[in-house]
Amino acid sequence: MSTPITGLTVLYDAGCPLCSRFRDWLGRQALLVRLDLVPAGSAEARHRFPGLDHARTLQVITVVADDGRVFTAEHAWVMCLWATARHRALSERLSRPEWLPAARAVAASMAGLRHLVTPATAGPAGSAGGGDYPVDCAGTCQPLPQG
Repeated sequence: MSTPITGLTVLYDAGCPLCSRFRDWLGRQALLVRLDLVPAGSAEARHRFPGLDHARTLQVITVVADDGRVFTAEHAWVMCLWATARHRALSERLSRPEWLPAARAVAASMAGLRHLVTPATAGPAGSAGGGDYPVDCAGTCQPLPQG
């Protein structure tokens, strides 16, 4: 039997306007577990989680549970919702295999919006300035042929 999660740390890109809005939104929610909002790549993040790939946390939303589990991308979004009183039921639904593709689509949409609203020079040193979309799309986002 695993220990229940009683706290989460959300690592967000402080140089990204969309990420900062999400951080602010999370900070206003009634919470069911402790939630620490820490800028990704910051000295605090590096001190708390020395084993993480901090360059990657600047590209992809990352949530670290107090039991050491690390969640990224759609799983991180679901965990953020899980921490809130109002959206816990939605997070439990989205975590099911049949609904996880919807969470994945939302995460991809947010990554795309993040790319559009974050200047390439924004963010702390080492920030990807827009995250993992579309630059690091592993060849899955090739442009359509023209003409």
